[in-house]
Amino acid sequence: MATVSAPRERASITSLLAYRTIDLVTVATLGVATGVVFWAWSQAWNGISTLALFTAPPVLGLLTGPWLIAGVLGGLIVRKPGAALAAELIAAAVEMLIGNQWGTSTLISGLLQGLGVEVVLALVLYRRFGVVIAALGGAMAGAFEIFYEWHSYYSAWTWNYKLAYLGCTMLSGVVLAGVVGWLLVRALAATGVLDAFGAGREHHARNAV
Repeated sequence: MATVSAPRERASITSLLAYRTIDLVTVATLGVATGVVFWAWSQAWNGISTLALFTAPPVLGLLTGPWLIAGVLGGLIVRKPGAALAAELIAAAVEMLIGNQWGTSTLISGLLQGLGVEVVLALVLYRRFGVVIAALGGAMAGAFEIFYEWHSYYSAWTWNYKLAYLGCTMLSGVVLAGVVGWLLVRALAATGVLDAFGAGREHHARNAV
């Protein structure tokens, strides 16, 4: 049995790590598209965040979710190590190049947010992609980002503020990146554009029952 299972395991690992052309194109497309959305959200964030800072600063975390969705989408659709990280990093680069208020630090955020999603997917060996995993990925992406922001932007805050900010950001990641990202993948699968991916095949399998 061991001699039979070993080749199968190696084939499974090779399949998981091997990127097809369509995988690379999809990651790049997701990154660019969400990067434009990130930029648009950064413009809206300017006014909304000013109001939040005058009322309850940690509430700013509730606005973070939209910036976390690229990694969730990349991970749920392509389902290979590095896809979530690449999608989030490309999106951050696009947002930065169009022009935002954070400059090159946007790339650091993209890197950390993508890593957060990758950690969750790695823990389940890139084999589960349901709404719970999506939500956890969004939450972890938010947590990685906030650990960075604690030191870079809000080091003067009290721990009460910092922890409240972390909680608000993770909640936003769960809902606006995780659940919304999962729903978007389901909606895209229903159109047929994801037929080359696991999400598309799962959609057809559900409808065939």
